[in-house]
Amino acid sequence: MKINFSTPSGFPEFLPGEKRLEQHLMDTIRRVYESYGFTPIETPAVERLEVLQAKGNQGDNIIYGLQPLLPPTRQSERDEAGRGDTGSEARALKFDQTVPLAAYIARHANDLQFPFARYQMDSVFRGERAKDGRYRQFRQCDIDVVGRKELSLLYDAQMPAIIAEIFSQIQIGDFLIRINNRKVLTGFFSSLGVTPDRIKACINIIDTLEKVGVDKVLAGLAAQGLSPAQSQQVIDFINIQGNVDRVLGALDEFATKLPDADRFKLGIAELTTVINGVRNLGVPENCYCIDLSIARGLDYYTGTVYETTLIGHEALGSICSGGRYEELVGTFIGESMPGVGISIGLTRLIYRLLKANILQPLAATPTQVMVLNLQEDLMPVYLQVSQQLRQAGLKVVTAFDKRPLKKQFAFADKQGITFCVVIGEEEAANKRCQLKNMIDGEQVEVSIDDLANELKQRLG
Repeated sequence: MKINFSTPSGFPEFLPGEKRLEQHLMDTIRRVYESYGFTPIETPAVERLEVLQAKGNQGDNIIYGLQPLLPPTRQSERDEAGRGDTGSEARALKFDQTVPLAAYIARHANDLQFPFARYQMDSVFRGERAKDGRYRQFRQCDIDVVGRKELSLLYDAQMPAIIAEIFSQIQIGDFLIRINNRKVLTGFFSSLGVTPDRIKACINIIDTLEKVGVDKVLAGLAAQGLSPAQSQQVIDFINIQGNVDRVLGALDEFATKLPDADRFKLGIAELTTVINGVRNLGVPENCYCIDLSIARGLDYYTGTVYETTLIGHEALGSICSGGRYEELVGTFIGESMPGVGISIGLTRLIYRLLKANILQPLAATPTQVMVLNLQEDLMPVYLQVSQQLRQAGLKVVTAFDKRPLKKQFAFADKQGITFCVVIGEEEAANKRCQLKNMIDGEQVEVSIDDLANELKQRLG
């Protein structure tokens, strides 16, 4: 029987050069995260379903549930196996890193120091429709800081500084970190007279503005019972633009005119604190702005929210997003534990950047040097030289199979290996070798004793 061995739809796999690019980006992201004091953790791919769905954590995400599949010889165990995966024991694959983090903190609260700052680079799973650049399994690179009872807004301000540092280092072009505060949005809708049960839906509608356009947003607001005048007020409000000082000034002016604006004013005060912190952290002013249309779709966000776009490539969507939450961890342990975090959907980001030719795959192998095989009886020499170079810190592959020299050079060239070491009978007798640069074709004779230093100098 013929077996379909293609990958399931929405589950990607990288070629070696693409995988090496992913690892390079992860190394860069990790260095920045650790420079701000974040520590690594890893949570299981599988969580209890009740954890993932607690108090609206799921949002609009489609969760992959799990159940055991017994082999034909063990069908009699079906009922016994099934009992462990029903009701409160139902399990599913995690769809993000933040909800599992909340459960992790609840499990280990007595063993952690707060504020607890962690980073995590795991795969998550979403049962959404697989399409261009959208996957059902993808790697997220997250950071979060969680406090006990309180958490300084300066942690919110630190997030844009971290985003700016990462994207500056990976050199993908100009980017814009768009910042907002959900209290500003909820306070604004409340002041318009929108009832609390409809505010969430209204916020979700304006969060789709970039995707669907103004007309569909107006129609959506009308469906929530807003009058044409109220809907136009919303559009005028979220379209306030300019530098951060102008937007904050416009918000202060709104606050003087809106009735019952306490929550709105609190959002403005928090947003002002965050923007001042971002400035003090030295983030270039052309890298961030206040965007009142940013809301983030997940219900657990309560304060600061972020989305980052690549200038000139806005169609790629958000390349980094996140925000502050107040009740997520408390859902599990009944204690106030506010947090703030950001997430880079790395798999999606790499796909988009490769497709747009903003990034290119790395060489298929990390190997720097290939020791060629000219004579089988010289294999002891080739092995000794290869090991000598590795002990000097170089990445080396040895050609174990004797093939025509031309084919060995072609293999090295296709793999992106920079140098080839050629040792024949005469070179071995004199403890020398030929060193060929595969980039420019230059070939020099070098003493085997000096080979490691010569390669290090030439590799820079």
